[in-house]
Order: sequence, then structure tokens, then C-alpha cells
Amino acid sequence: MLTASRPWSHPGLELQRLGERGDQAMVTFLSYRHGHLGPALFVRWRRLLPSPLQSNWRIYVRHPRTGSLGVYFLSTAVDRTVHALGARMVAEGLPMHVLDRASALVAQDDRIDLLLAPGRGTAPDAEAHLVPLPEWPTDGPWRRAFPDYGRMLAYCVPQDRALSVQPWHGQVTRQEISLGIPLDSCTALSGPVVSAAASALVGNAEPFAFLVPRVRFLLESEARDPL
Repeated sequence: MLTASRPWSHPGLELQRLGERGDQAMVTFLSYRHGHLGPALFVRWRRLLPSPLQSNWRIYVRHPRTGSLGVYFLSTAVDRTVHALGARMVAEGLPMHVLDRASALVAQDDRIDLLLAPGRGTAPDAEAHLVPLPEWPTDGPWRRAFPDYGRMLAYCVPQDRALSVQPWHGQVTRQEISLGIPLDSCTALSGPVVSAAASALVGNAEPFAFLVPRVRFLLESEARDPL
């Protein structure tokens, strides 16, 4: 989703601004089901691990001291408590919350129904009913910052780095990530998206959505830079 940039600041990080006037920014929430989440060293034993549904809420930022570009996690939610506890213990900058209910269903007509229900908890909420488009659209809210759909995907799809700040240590943690998503595998979606959490971030900005059928996630390294 794109919105006129609201005041946002975080010690050590700058918001990546978009558009001719620099008055736009991108907020995304990526919702997906893990394929037996676990360490790579488990190899085939990972098939015994569960596949939770997770949603990552991010903005795109820059570390002015190093020039590094990356995503900053505003919130993260998962539908299994044990995974939320594990993430909070081992991952820097991952504000993990537990969803009360969550589902991502694909109907026979290829309709995608997404539900993120926080219940009485602090997780972000969302409900979407989306259908695939036959081809990438030529117009939409993304046109405020990008000349075409392909340029928009080229900006927001590669999530090669996550940045988080630990001011008590005077450092920025940089997690290098490999996704390797071919842009031509992305399918544009159309349909309503309702979210109080998103509205609190972007106001009445018009949402847009797309589907990535499969992703191979790999956390390659973690490093720390001075704040």
C-alpha cells in the first residue's frame, strides 16, 4: 500500500521516500504459510515440524550511516504461540504477536480468502477476499510512485535485508536474506482488503495485492553496524 509519508522516525533509520515529490512510502504486509519452518541443518526431519501461518508488516528504510537499504518490521504475527516465543528469543527486531485465528484459503475459483484475527491480543488484523487478474494492471494506486507494475514489483518484492535498531547497544542489526523470487511469477490480485491495523498506519490509502506462489526463504547472515 502507498500513502503520503506521515512523520516517522526511528533512531538510526530513515524512511525510503517514493514519488516525484518524495511524499509517498510503501507499507506491506506479507501473509504466508510456512513450509515446515525450521533450521536448515534439520534437513529431512523438518517435514515433521508444523507449518504456521505468519504475517509480516514492514516499511522500507535506509541506514544513513552505511547506506544499507532494507525492510523494518513494524509487527509480525503467527498463529502458533511456540513459534512466537521462539522468534522473540532468537531474532533481533522481530516484534512477534500471536493470532487468535488465522486462515489463508484458496477456493475452487482461485479466490483467495485471508483472515488475520487477533482476538483480544495485540496482533494486527486483516480480512481480504481476492481474485487473480489475467495480467498485470496498467493503473492503480502504485502509479503514484512507479511508472508501471513491473517497476513496483522490482522495488517491493526483493526482501534481501531486514534492519532493526538496538539503541541500548548503539547498533543496527542487519539480517541478509535470500528469497530469489522471479518477478514474472507474481500474479496481480483484485478485491477488498479490510484492516484496522493498516488503516492506523496509512489512513485511507487504497490497497493493492499480488500473489507469489512459492518462496524459498534463507537467512544467510546477521551482522551489526554502528548506530
